[in-house]
Amino acid sequence: MTTYDYTMIGVTVGDDYVATVELQNGPVNFFDMRMIKELVDAFERLDEDKRCRAIVLAAEGKVFSAGANFGDGSNKDSSIAGVEKKSTKDESGFRSSSSLLYAEAVRLFKNKKPIIGAIEGSAIGGGLGLALVPDFRVSCVEAKFAANFSQLGIHPGFGLTHTLPALIGQQQAHRLFYTGKRINGEAAEKIGLIDTLVDRSEVRAEAHRQAVEIASAAPLAVMSVRETVRAGLGDRVETATRREGAEQAWLIETADAAEGMKAVSERRAGNFNQA
Repeated sequence: MTTYDYTMIGVTVGDDYVATVELQNGPVNFFDMRMIKELVDAFERLDEDKRCRAIVLAAEGKVFSAGANFGDGSNKDSSIAGVEKKSTKDESGFRSSSSLLYAEAVRLFKNKKPIIGAIEGSAIGGGLGLALVPDFRVSCVEAKFAANFSQLGIHPGFGLTHTLPALIGQQQAHRLFYTGKRINGEAAEKIGLIDTLVDRSEVRAEAHRQAVEIASAAPLAVMSVRETVRAGLGDRVETATRREGAEQAWLIETADAAEGMKAVSERRAGNFNQA
């Protein structure tokens, strides 16, 4: 087994040609620029590693990812469901940070080798965007999924306006976007968000089994087919991300955004007044 050293993720490559990339920013695996850069670097290294033919993307703890932390990462509790509001007049604030982070995240969709997502816990907001990077997803009933941006008073990010409709269809995606509601693993499977539903204790093992099955095929052929069927995906996600960033930039300044984030942090319904 080979191990690559990172600070926010764990990366190992087994003798069965399967690599495991694990998010390690507990307890809820918020991601920031540093984690995204590490993920990009890990995927690119694994693309060049002939000992790796397939990747399992997993996370430590009970939450896959609660989304993005646009701060400096020093206070994990300051993020509200994946978004930390700061003044856009500050260069370290939401507008610049979100644009830079999601622009970097686009590179995750340009890797060469198949990825199986082991989604053992919740994937919320930007965390849902990260869960859509893999080619396939294995999960459990207990997992929760939400594109909760409308409840926060802001616009989706991470290319979700392309990846989610492409996966589950326009109507199902619209419903999740407009309501921001959470669904469990069973409901996610019914709409095609999840490919395989198993007991929670079996999620990672099943994801690994599927990765081994892919790794047993001819690796050059698998990468060639994957490149063909996913042709242009990175460019489409990049285009969506630019539009999302522009919309997030002005929405974050509205009273609805301030109310939405406060409401979510207080676990109550938002009282939105802006037309």
